[in-house]
Amino acid sequence: MNTMSKPNIHRNGRHVGIDISKTTLDIHVLESDIHWQSDNSEAGIKPLVSRLARYKLSRIIVEATGGYERKLVELLASKGLPVVVVQPVQARQFAKAQGVLAKTDKIDARMLAQFGATMKPQVRPIQSIKIRHIRDLLARKRQLTESRTQELNRAQKAEKVIASSHRRLIRILDKEIEWVNARLEKCVSAIAEWKTTYDLLTSVPGVGDGVAFTLLGELPELGSLTSRQVAALTGLAPYNHDSGNMRGKRRIKGGRAPIRTMLYMAMMCAIQHNPVMKSFYVRLVEQGKHKKVALTACMRKLMTILNAMVRDGKAWQQA
Repeated sequence: MNTMSKPNIHRNGRHVGIDISKTTLDIHVLESDIHWQSDNSEAGIKPLVSRLARYKLSRIIVEATGGYERKLVELLASKGLPVVVVQPVQARQFAKAQGVLAKTDKIDARMLAQFGATMKPQVRPIQSIKIRHIRDLLARKRQLTESRTQELNRAQKAEKVIASSHRRLIRILDKEIEWVNARLEKCVSAIAEWKTTYDLLTSVPGVGDGVAFTLLGELPELGSLTSRQVAALTGLAPYNHDSGNMRGKRRIKGGRAPIRTMLYMAMMCAIQHNPVMKSFYVRLVEQGKHKKVALTACMRKLMTILNAMVRDGKAWQQA
């Protein structure tokens, strides 16, 4: 399933850092020591992208800013430019390691370019607009579901005088969640490859629309990964915590949190209704594993199975 565009990368090209705010873009080309500023609008982004396209580039580094970077990243990717979106904490830790404590837009742009040249983060294809639409819908569903849970909790303690207000809001939230689910189903069914993957995923007992839609939107690489890679990307790979003679507990961390959260809820159902997952879970608990550890192991096993199913194009088969 080809849903990503491949960037045009020059190994010995230049590194560009772009600091993004709501209204402005600060751009720094490291090797040329050039800095300029553009408007963070369609009128400012288009000429900026055209200017950058004239360079031979290795990486364009931008920070994730909660959405202000989206238009810029989409247009850079559409032109085949090697854009990399990094988390703000990564860039800030790099700046501190360089002894740079001052923080201005101009300094941040230069540090992002230096981060790209020094750390050389991998340039990955940017997800297609259709996948990003699914991710937006999934994020909205999580927000609505969280609001509904909060309102249900309030309703349990509410006085009669305001109970009807809680009921009305819950009905509204139910309708909005229903609308999001309908949009998700429409997005998936509109593309044959996604529909095929959806059918494969939901053939597994305990895997419903929530898990299937989440994996389609948050893990489009599913089916092309190794077992270790799928565990790492979903935040289910255990990491050592050792120092000297001390051997600490192995813990999971990182990965894509929305997937892990959804898998946890799904596994609570799967260990009741999926014989394979149930027997695996019971066996781990009988061996003395903590229940949460056993659940995590089941989640990791399920992701390995789903990855293999999508890779081989085979639906669930009860052993």
